[in-house]
Amino acid sequence: MSSSTSSSDAAVGASAASEARWAGFARAFAVTALLALLGTLTLAWLIDPYDTGNTPLSLREGVRPQGPRTAAASRGRDPAFLGAIFGNSHVQLLSPERLQAQTGIPFVSLIAPASGPKEGLVLIDWYLRHRREPARAVIVGIDDLWCTADPAMPNAKPFPFWLYSRDRAEYLVGLLRFDVLEEFQRRIVYLLTGRGERARPDGYWDYEPNYIGMGYDRDPAKRAELELPGPSGGGNASGPFPAVQALEALMQAAPSTPLILLRPPVYRSLLPVPGSAEAAAEAGCRGAFASLAARRPNTTLIDWRRDRPELHDPNQFFDRSHYRQPIARLIEADIAAALKAMR
Repeated sequence: MSSSTSSSDAAVGASAASEARWAGFARAFAVTALLALLGTLTLAWLIDPYDTGNTPLSLREGVRPQGPRTAAASRGRDPAFLGAIFGNSHVQLLSPERLQAQTGIPFVSLIAPASGPKEGLVLIDWYLRHRREPARAVIVGIDDLWCTADPAMPNAKPFPFWLYSRDRAEYLVGLLRFDVLEEFQRRIVYLLTGRGERARPDGYWDYEPNYIGMGYDRDPAKRAELELPGPSGGGNASGPFPAVQALEALMQAAPSTPLILLRPPVYRSLLPVPGSAEAAAEAGCRGAFASLAARRPNTTLIDWRRDRPELHDPNQFFDRSHYRQPIARLIEADIAAALKAMR
């Protein structure tokens, strides 16, 4: 055998050995990565970062202070709350404590700022399917986002739909997110020390201090924005109104539960000009929800999106769609009266 042949065979052998080592490394890496992934998923499932109740373990109730989009998973399944408020910041000032004082019903606020009907319907479904006894009241804030004609009811801001999914596989896949990993340490500290602050169980979040801190009650430029004319271009005057249909179908799971459809107030400059395309769209949406209230038992439409004296007082608004506490208390009184009438 020549020396050149021997050298060639040695090179082939070295190459084969190198390939074998790399193949072994790749297999070991893949197995390690898979085990790490499964371990992370198992830990996330067990510690239940957002207190969904999907874990087999018995853990400390509630969650640490966090945004309402994730905290609602814990609040929405709390059996103590027999009434719930849904919507966005346009119903955020409605106080669960004050409503309970007037109605005797313990309420939870499951609002999500900057959300629309798609998110609201998911949260209503979550709340209803976690009741041990029938809910005694559901309040839904119906702003203009609920008037869309788009059956997809697109959402403008991110929302953790996976967290509230009925599909267990979708929930487990959702746990494999960076923000969930970030929550691990905070969740473990909350569960193990017993000293971590708990998020407010009833979900109430008073936005007045935030608006005051940003000068909305005194900044001349911000005050002037109250008087800007409303948008033009019309809207959905003749339907369809998929959010109405979806809400009605969803509430079939709780046929005896009183339902309050609340059209929250806006400052007078945002009310449509009579006879305009915007006015026709307002009437169309109002009529769709009024029809739902008429055909579903124990359902009332409370319409604060109409011209009334309170909507002409700039001191009762921070901007054209965010009112202050005095108006919130008037709305709460209307809700209490409506629930009393239904009983």
